[in-house]
Parts: sequence; C-alpha cells; structure tokens
Amino acid sequence: MDNHGTIPAERVADRFGMSKTQLAETTGLARETLYRADRSRASKTQGRLREMLEILSRIEDWAGGKEQAMAWYRAQPIPAFGDRTAESLVKDGKAAAVRDYFDHMALGGFA
Repeated sequence: MDNHGTIPAERVADRFGMSKTQLAETTGLARETLYRADRSRASKTQGRLREMLEILSRIEDWAGGKEQAMAWYRAQPIPAFGDRTAESLVKDGKAAAVRDYFDHMALGGFA
C-alpha cells in the first residue's frame, strides 16, 4: 500500500511479473481500469486487488512462494466449488467464500 492506503496496481503487477493488462484479467477488471489513475483508485478496483492479495498471502507459505501461490490461484480447481479456481470465484465477487474455505481447512475440515 502507498501512504494513502491505496494498492498501486503497478507494484502488484511487478511483484508477480505481469503487465497491468494481465493483472486486470486476473482480477476480472477491465484493462483500462488499471491504466487510469482515477479508476485504479476506485473502491471496486481496490477491493478486488485487496481480495486477490489477501488470498495469495494466505496460501503463499504452503504453496512454496509467491509465484506458486499465483499459479495455484489461477489454475487449481477447488472441488468444494465445483472445480472452479480461486481466480474465477474472486472475479465473481465470491472472495469471502474462498476465505471461509481456507478457514474451514485451517480448522481441519475436509476439502
């Protein structure tokens, strides 16, 4: 986050070795959103980035690093969600369900 509590899309994209276009695709946002400063700071945009980063930070340790966490986030089907990926769930506004799933697993629940 920057000094204003905003998540800079450029830093997130750089951290994961992707362009802002790829980051927009990963978060389910329009490409233009991350290229326009006013839209990049909008609450919907910031919320989506925050949800993605929160999920990635929760899985980074057991995934083996940030790159592996991103690969899991984008490609690993989750049986409890009909084999949808975390990425597709976040795009549909269901990040809370993914977080609840991780909480359930942390308490020893089954996938």
